[in-house]
Amino acid sequence: MSNLERRFGKYAIRNLSLFLILCYAVGYVLTYLNGNILTYMTLNPYAIVRGQVWRLFTWVLIPPRFDSLFFIVIMLYFYYSIGTSLEITWGAWNYNVYIFSGMLFTVIGAFVMMGITMLINPSAGEFEYAWMALSYSTYYINMSIFLAYAVTFPDAVVLLMFFIPVKVKWLGIVYGILIAADLIRSPYYVKIAILASLLNFIVFFLRSGRLFRFKPSEVLRRQSFKGKAKPAHMGTGRTIHRCAVCGRTEKDDPSLEFRYCSKCAGNLEYCRDHLFTHVHVQAGGGSE
Repeated sequence: MSNLERRFGKYAIRNLSLFLILCYAVGYVLTYLNGNILTYMTLNPYAIVRGQVWRLFTWVLIPPRFDSLFFIVIMLYFYYSIGTSLEITWGAWNYNVYIFSGMLFTVIGAFVMMGITMLINPSAGEFEYAWMALSYSTYYINMSIFLAYAVTFPDAVVLLMFFIPVKVKWLGIVYGILIAADLIRSPYYVKIAILASLLNFIVFFLRSGRLFRFKPSEVLRRQSFKGKAKPAHMGTGRTIHRCAVCGRTEKDDPSLEFRYCSKCAGNLEYCRDHLFTHVHVQAGGGSE
Protein backbone atom coordinates (compact mmCIF):
# COMPACT_ATOMS: atom_id res chain seq x y z
CA MET A 1 0.00 0.00 0.00
CA SER A 2 2.83 2.41 0.78
CA ASN A 3 4.44 1.75 -2.60
CA LEU A 4 1.11 2.23 -4.37
CA GLU A 5 0.49 5.45 -2.49
CA ARG A 6 3.88 6.85 -3.52
CA ARG A 7 3.18 6.03 -7.17
CA PHE A 8 -0.53 6.78 -7.46
CA GLY A 9 -1.38 8.84 -4.39
CA LYS A 10 -1.43 12.04 -6.43
CA TYR A 11 -4.46 10.69 -8.32
CA ALA A 12 -6.54 10.23 -5.17
CA ILE A 13 -9.81 12.16 -5.22
CA ARG A 14 -9.81 14.84 -2.54
CA ASN A 15 -13.06 15.41 -0.65
CA LEU A 16 -14.45 12.13 -1.96
CA SER A 17 -17.34 12.28 0.51
CA LEU A 18 -18.69 15.35 -1.28
CA PHE A 19 -18.75 13.45 -4.58
CA LEU A 20 -20.64 10.58 -2.93
CA ILE A 21 -23.20 13.00 -1.51
CA LEU A 22 -23.61 14.62 -4.93
CA CYS A 23 -24.25 11.17 -6.43
CA TYR A 24 -27.02 10.63 -3.89
CA ALA A 25 -28.44 14.07 -4.63
CA VAL A 26 -28.60 13.23 -8.33
CA GLY A 27 -30.33 9.96 -7.43
CA TYR A 28 -32.96 11.76 -5.37
CA VAL A 29 -33.62 14.19 -8.22
CA LEU A 30 -34.00 11.33 -10.70
CA THR A 31 -36.36 9.56 -8.31
CA TYR A 32 -38.45 12.70 -8.03
CA LEU A 33 -38.60 13.15 -11.80
CA ASN A 34 -39.22 9.51 -12.69
CA GLY A 35 -39.01 6.76 -10.07
CA ASN A 36 -39.00 4.01 -12.71
CA ILE A 37 -35.65 5.14 -14.08
CA LEU A 38 -33.91 3.62 -11.08
CA THR A 39 -34.86 0.14 -12.29
CA TYR A 40 -32.46 0.69 -15.20
CA MET A 41 -29.63 1.72 -12.87
CA THR A 42 -29.44 -1.22 -10.45
CA LEU A 43 -26.45 -3.54 -10.23
CA ASN A 44 -28.14 -6.36 -12.16
CA PRO A 45 -25.48 -8.80 -13.46
CA TYR A 46 -28.04 -10.54 -15.67
CA ALA A 47 -28.64 -7.27 -17.55
CA ILE A 48 -24.96 -6.31 -17.53
CA VAL A 49 -23.82 -9.44 -19.38
CA ARG A 50 -26.53 -8.67 -21.95
CA GLY A 51 -25.06 -5.30 -22.82
CA GLN A 52 -26.31 -2.88 -20.16
CA VAL A 53 -22.78 -2.15 -18.94
CA TRP A 54 -23.73 1.27 -17.53
CA ARG A 55 -25.19 -0.57 -14.54
CA LEU A 56 -21.62 -1.20 -13.33
CA PHE A 57 -21.51 2.47 -12.37
CA THR A 58 -25.05 3.86 -12.15
CA TRP A 59 -25.99 1.78 -9.07
CA VAL A 60 -23.88 4.22 -7.03
CA LEU A 61 -26.47 6.93 -7.83
CA ILE A 62 -29.27 5.00 -6.12
CA PRO A 63 -29.68 6.76 -2.75
CA PRO A 64 -30.90 5.40 0.59
CA ARG A 65 -34.67 5.57 0.91
CA PHE A 66 -36.17 8.27 3.13
CA ASP A 67 -39.68 9.68 2.91
CA SER A 68 -38.86 12.99 4.57
CA LEU A 69 -36.70 15.70 2.98
CA PHE A 70 -35.57 16.65 6.49
CA PHE A 71 -34.13 13.19 7.18
CA ILE A 72 -32.55 13.10 3.73
CA VAL A 73 -30.64 16.30 4.49
CA ILE A 74 -29.62 15.03 7.95
CA MET A 75 -28.42 11.72 6.50
CA LEU A 76 -26.39 13.41 3.76
CA TYR A 77 -24.79 15.82 6.21
CA PHE A 78 -24.00 13.02 8.68
CA TYR A 79 -22.23 10.81 6.14
CA TYR A 80 -20.39 13.81 4.71
CA SER A 81 -19.14 14.69 8.21
CA ILE A 82 -17.90 11.24 9.18
CA GLY A 83 -16.46 10.60 5.72
CA THR A 84 -14.53 13.87 5.80
CA SER A 85 -13.21 13.05 9.28
CA LEU A 86 -11.94 9.68 8.02
CA GLU A 87 -10.29 11.27 4.99
CA ILE A 88 -8.50 13.85 7.15
CA THR A 89 -7.32 11.18 9.60
CA TRP A 90 -6.35 8.45 7.13
CA GLY A 91 -5.33 10.60 4.21
CA ALA A 92 -7.08 10.91 0.84
CA TRP A 93 -5.35 7.85 -0.66
CA ASN A 94 -6.37 5.42 2.08
CA TYR A 95 -9.91 6.75 2.15
CA ASN A 96 -10.17 6.39 -1.64
CA VAL A 97 -8.92 2.81 -1.44
CA TYR A 98 -11.45 2.03 1.29
CA ILE A 99 -14.47 3.43 -0.59
CA PHE A 100 -13.61 2.13 -4.06
CA SER A 101 -12.64 -1.32 -2.78
CA GLY A 102 -16.06 -1.52 -1.12
CA MET A 103 -17.70 -0.70 -4.45
CA LEU A 104 -15.50 -3.18 -6.32
CA PHE A 105 -16.28 -5.96 -3.85
CA THR A 106 -19.99 -5.20 -4.22
CA VAL A 107 -19.77 -5.55 -8.02
CA ILE A 108 -17.86 -8.82 -7.66
CA GLY A 109 -20.44 -10.02 -5.13
CA ALA A 110 -23.26 -9.39 -7.61
CA PHE A 111 -21.61 -11.65 -10.18
CA VAL A 112 -20.89 -14.27 -7.53
CA MET A 113 -24.59 -14.15 -6.72
CA MET A 114 -25.44 -14.72 -10.38
CA GLY A 115 -23.09 -17.71 -10.57
CA ILE A 116 -24.61 -19.33 -7.48
CA THR A 117 -28.13 -18.63 -8.75
CA MET A 118 -27.34 -20.31 -12.07
CA LEU A 119 -26.22 -23.41 -10.16
CA ILE A 120 -29.20 -23.70 -7.82
CA ASN A 121 -31.87 -22.29 -10.15
CA PRO A 122 -30.89 -22.54 -13.83
CA SER A 123 -34.34 -21.39 -14.91
CA ALA A 124 -34.04 -18.01 -13.16
CA GLY A 125 -34.81 -15.19 -15.57
CA GLU A 126 -34.80 -11.41 -15.83
CA PHE A 127 -37.42 -10.84 -13.16
CA GLU A 128 -35.64 -12.95 -10.53
CA TYR A 129 -32.29 -11.24 -11.13
CA ALA A 130 -33.90 -7.79 -11.12
CA TRP A 131 -35.42 -8.56 -7.73
CA MET A 132 -32.15 -9.84 -6.26
CA ALA A 133 -30.21 -6.87 -7.68
CA LEU A 134 -32.14 -4.54 -5.34
CA SER A 135 -30.01 -5.88 -2.48
CA TYR A 136 -26.81 -4.62 -4.12
CA SER A 137 -26.86 -0.94 -3.25
CA THR A 138 -24.88 1.66 -1.33
CA TYR A 139 -26.72 0.85 1.91
CA TYR A 140 -24.01 -1.42 3.29
CA ILE A 141 -21.30 0.78 1.77
CA ASN A 142 -22.63 3.57 3.97
CA MET A 143 -22.69 1.21 6.92
CA SER A 144 -19.05 0.32 6.30
CA ILE A 145 -18.19 4.04 6.44
CA PHE A 146 -19.94 4.34 9.79
CA LEU A 147 -18.25 1.21 11.17
CA ALA A 148 -14.87 2.57 10.07
CA TYR A 149 -15.65 5.82 11.88
CA ALA A 150 -16.73 3.92 15.01
CA VAL A 151 -13.44 2.00 15.13
CA THR A 152 -11.28 5.04 14.33
CA PHE A 153 -13.07 7.39 16.75
CA PRO A 154 -14.70 5.08 19.32
CA ASP A 155 -15.09 7.79 21.96
CA ALA A 156 -16.62 10.41 19.68
CA VAL A 157 -20.10 11.44 20.82
CA VAL A 158 -23.15 11.87 18.60
CA LEU A 159 -26.61 13.10 19.57
CA LEU A 160 -29.08 10.27 19.10
CA MET A 161 -32.48 11.71 18.16
CA PHE A 162 -30.79 15.15 18.41
CA PHE A 163 -30.55 15.24 22.22
CA ILE A 164 -29.27 11.91 23.62
CA PRO A 165 -25.43 11.83 23.74
CA VAL A 166 -24.07 8.40 22.79
CA LYS A 167 -20.53 7.29 22.11
CA VAL A 168 -20.02 6.10 18.55
CA LYS A 169 -18.54 2.77 19.65
CA TRP A 170 -21.88 1.75 21.19
CA LEU A 171 -23.72 2.62 18.00
CA GLY A 172 -21.10 0.61 16.11
CA ILE A 173 -21.85 -2.41 18.29
CA VAL A 174 -25.58 -2.00 17.64
CA TYR A 175 -24.89 -1.78 13.90
CA GLY A 176 -22.78 -4.92 14.12
CA ILE A 177 -25.62 -6.80 15.85
CA LEU A 178 -28.09 -5.65 13.19
CA ILE A 179 -25.73 -6.81 10.44
CA ALA A 180 -25.33 -10.21 12.13
CA ALA A 181 -29.11 -10.51 12.38
CA ASP A 182 -29.46 -9.69 8.67
CA LEU A 183 -26.87 -12.34 7.81
CA ILE A 184 -28.74 -14.99 9.79
CA ARG A 185 -32.27 -14.35 8.57
CA SER A 186 -31.68 -13.20 4.97
CA PRO A 187 -31.66 -15.33 1.79
CA TYR A 188 -28.34 -16.21 0.18
CA TYR A 189 -28.24 -13.33 -2.29
CA VAL A 190 -28.66 -10.78 0.51
CA LYS A 191 -25.94 -12.54 2.55
CA ILE A 192 -23.57 -12.19 -0.40
CA ALA A 193 -24.48 -8.49 -0.77
CA ILE A 194 -23.78 -7.82 2.91
CA LEU A 195 -20.47 -9.68 3.00
CA ALA A 196 -19.27 -8.16 -0.28
CA SER A 197 -20.14 -4.60 0.75
CA LEU A 198 -18.44 -4.94 4.15
CA LEU A 199 -15.39 -6.84 2.93
CA ASN A 200 -13.48 -3.56 2.62
CA PHE A 201 -14.04 -2.91 6.33
CA ILE A 202 -12.74 -6.37 7.25
CA VAL A 203 -9.71 -6.28 4.93
CA PHE A 204 -8.69 -2.70 5.64
CA PHE A 205 -8.74 -2.95 9.40
CA LEU A 206 -7.24 -6.43 9.62
CA ARG A 207 -4.38 -5.17 7.46
CA SER A 208 -3.86 -2.02 9.50
CA GLY A 209 -4.10 -3.82 12.84
CA ARG A 210 -6.87 -1.54 14.09
CA LEU A 211 -9.05 -4.52 15.01
CA PHE A 212 -6.21 -6.09 17.00
CA ARG A 213 -7.12 -3.90 19.97
CA PHE A 214 -10.48 -5.70 20.25
CA LYS A 215 -9.00 -9.20 20.64
CA PRO A 216 -9.83 -10.58 24.12
CA SER A 217 -6.17 -11.33 24.80
CA GLU A 218 -5.20 -7.76 23.85
CA VAL A 219 -7.93 -6.30 26.07
CA LEU A 220 -6.69 -8.37 29.02
CA ARG A 221 -3.09 -7.36 28.32
CA ARG A 222 -3.98 -3.64 28.35
CA GLN A 223 -5.96 -3.98 31.55
CA SER A 224 -3.13 -5.86 33.21
CA PHE A 225 -0.62 -3.23 32.06
CA LYS A 226 -2.73 -0.39 33.39
CA GLY A 227 -3.16 -2.17 36.71
CA LYS A 228 0.59 -2.60 37.12
CA ALA A 229 1.60 0.82 35.84
CA LYS A 230 -0.90 2.91 37.78
CA PRO A 231 0.54 2.39 41.32
CA ALA A 232 4.11 3.05 40.17
CA HIS A 233 3.24 6.48 38.76
CA MET A 234 0.43 7.51 41.08
CA GLY A 235 1.08 11.05 42.29
CA THR A 236 4.65 11.20 40.96
CA GLY A 237 3.93 13.53 38.08
CA ARG A 238 5.56 11.10 35.65
CA THR A 239 3.81 9.94 32.50
CA ILE A 240 4.06 6.82 30.38
CA HIS A 241 2.93 8.22 27.03
CA ARG A 242 3.38 11.58 25.33
CA CYS A 243 2.34 12.63 21.80
CA ALA A 244 5.29 14.00 19.82
CA VAL A 245 2.97 16.49 18.05
CA CYS A 246 0.56 17.93 20.61
CA GLY A 247 2.35 16.88 23.80
CA ARG A 248 -0.75 15.34 25.39
CA THR A 249 -0.27 12.48 27.84
CA GLU A 250 -2.50 9.85 29.42
CA LYS A 251 -3.01 12.28 32.31
CA ASP A 252 -4.68 14.79 29.98
CA ASP A 253 -7.15 12.14 28.81
CA PRO A 254 -7.12 8.64 30.37
CA SER A 255 -9.03 7.24 27.37
CA LEU A 256 -6.53 8.61 24.83
CA GLU A 257 -4.65 5.95 22.85
CA PHE A 258 -1.00 6.20 21.82
CA ARG A 259 0.95 4.33 19.13
CA TYR A 260 4.53 4.29 17.87
CA CYS A 261 5.12 5.12 14.19
CA SER A 262 7.21 2.56 12.32
CA LYS A 263 8.21 5.15 9.70
CA CYS A 264 9.72 7.65 12.16
CA ALA A 265 13.30 7.47 13.37
CA GLY A 266 13.59 7.01 17.14
CA ASN A 267 10.91 5.99 19.59
CA LEU A 268 8.39 8.68 18.75
CA GLU A 269 4.87 8.17 20.02
CA TYR A 270 1.67 9.78 18.75
CA CYS A 271 -1.90 10.08 20.01
CA ARG A 272 -4.74 8.73 17.89
CA ASP A 273 -5.47 12.21 16.50
CA HIS A 274 -1.96 12.59 15.03
CA LEU A 275 -0.94 8.99 14.28
CA PHE A 276 -2.03 9.23 10.63
CA THR A 277 -1.48 12.94 10.04
CA HIS A 278 1.97 13.73 11.46
CA VAL A 279 5.09 14.43 9.39
CA HIS A 280 7.47 11.46 9.51
CA VAL A 281 10.80 12.21 11.19
CA GLN A 282 13.84 10.78 9.43
CA ALA A 283 17.32 10.02 10.79
CA GLY A 284 19.46 13.16 10.92
CA GLY A 285 16.56 15.46 11.77
CA GLY A 286 14.89 15.47 8.34
CA SER A 287 11.20 14.88 7.64
CA GLU A 288 8.97 13.68 4.85
